[in-house]
Amino acid sequence: MKVCLGGTFYPFHKGHKELLRKAFQVAGAQGSVFIGLTAPTMITKKGKIASFEKRKQTIMQFLDEEHVLPRVSLQPLLDKYGPTIEDDFDAIVVSPETKITAEEINRKRTALGKKPLRIIIIPFVLSEDRLPISSSRIRRKEINENGKRATQD
Repeated sequence: MKVCLGGTFYPFHKGHKELLRKAFQVAGAQGSVFIGLTAPTMITKKGKIASFEKRKQTIMQFLDEEHVLPRVSLQPLLDKYGPTIEDDFDAIVVSPETKITAEEINRKRTALGKKPLRIIIIPFVLSEDRLPISSSRIRRKEINENGKRATQD
């Protein structure tokens, strides 16, 4: 099975790890995963974001630790949809926050006569305060990458 997902992945956190693990689980042992990593030209109003290369390196290191590197393709995401409309993917893994984009992708695929993607929605990974772990919350220093409350200095 060919699975796709995309995002900025910065700061890289526990929720991103679960999203990636789910993508490889859905793909199966013989399947592949395409990761669209948001290109610098697509990043707006998110504050300080690490370079494309640094974000790619972080993801690839995690995937190496997970022993799935041979099954991944990671490319810059130059627009909202990347190759998901034209390419022959079977499924897309998203968070509840990005489900609407997956639905838009399927509408566009259907209009082109392509089969819709199976949409796999993983629930938000919660922090110790029971709120979703998010890059925004980490950047605001409310929590760390593992969802632990940030220590006050």
